[in-house]
Amino acid sequence: MDDVFVPDGDEARRWAEEELSRPQYADAKPTWFDLFARDVMRFLTDLFSADNGASVGPTALIVVTVLIAAALVTALIVWGRPRRSRAVRRPHGDLLGAEDDRSAAQLRAEAERSARQGDWDAAVVLRYRAIARSLLERDLIDPVPGATAQSIARSASAVFADEAEALRRAAASFDDVRYLRHPAREDDYRHLAATDERLRTHRPEAVPA
Repeated sequence: MDDVFVPDGDEARRWAEEELSRPQYADAKPTWFDLFARDVMRFLTDLFSADNGASVGPTALIVVTVLIAAALVTALIVWGRPRRSRAVRRPHGDLLGAEDDRSAAQLRAEAERSARQGDWDAAVVLRYRAIARSLLERDLIDPVPGATAQSIARSASAVFADEAEALRRAAASFDDVRYLRHPAREDDYRHLAATDERLRTHRPEAVPA
């Protein structure tokens, strides 16, 4: 039978330190808020115990409880509330009723390719998606999930008031092709493309909050 190595005190302590330094142990450590909440619960338990309950008046107990509860709520609001940073772009995901992760530049290129092939239906749909994606990439609109072409046009009109009619017409062209199955014309696409190009270089009249 092989001899079993038994570490001395220094060696055992070193092994323990190396083991506890692993990332999984660090991740499992409670946060400062966890420790604070635990201490508060211990304080309340001791305060309402049989030994202390007789010496502390009921009014004082109520006041202390309300103050602690208010402190906890304040801490949750201040440190527990997630904040949205405008510098962090949202994931592409759903766009006008379809999962589409392409950028505005990619959608424009696809629209132009369809236009060169004479596929005006695809060109119109793709170009309006490019307009919507461009507005999202510039953080000029903040549509709700499942937003329609018309709702996006209205949101964009609040930023580009002088383009309101062009945006309304662009959204109508998208809806006619995408949902009503009306065939698109070259003129429809040219209007969309021109609107898109103006918006790309147009300085917003109002910056959304």
